Amino acid sequence: MFRLVTEVDKERRILLSGRLRDDNRATSAGLRALLSTSAENEVPLEVWALDEQGGVTGGLTGRTWAYWLHVELLWVDTRHRSRGLGSQLLAEAERVARTERDCTRSRLETWDFQAPDFYRKQGYEEIGRVEDYPPGVTEFILAKQL
Repeated sequence: MFRLVTEVDKERRILLSGRLRDDNRATSAGLRALLSTSAENEVPLEVWALDEQGGVTGGLTGRTWAYWLHVELLWVDTRHRSRGLGSQLLAEAERVARTERDCTRSRLETWDFQAPDFYRKQGYEEIGRVEDYPPGVTEFILAKQL
């Protein structure tokens, strides 16, 4: 007999993550091949655009793993949009991922009202979409060869 609980538990989450990682590595030759390489562990990647006072006018956060860059957040202050800052932030993240972390591809998710056309202009291609996530919105999954 099992008891199911719905509580948030950091220690159990860490345990679960480790057990799933171990099972995945045991099952996947591709994941085992990453062991002892520079791409074995997720590494944060952040690029910031700061004004003269050190305030954030834009930024990109993501991570690299398995020779991929995963862009998680990209934002530019409305006062500085349409001036190429977003393109610069993305290009710098891609450069670091490619030249310093040996990444060969990049991926990201964006909603239909955000920036799918911006990313397409940067060379990203749609590889998937999720309709009605959240309700009334389409999420795009985009990827690019670096």
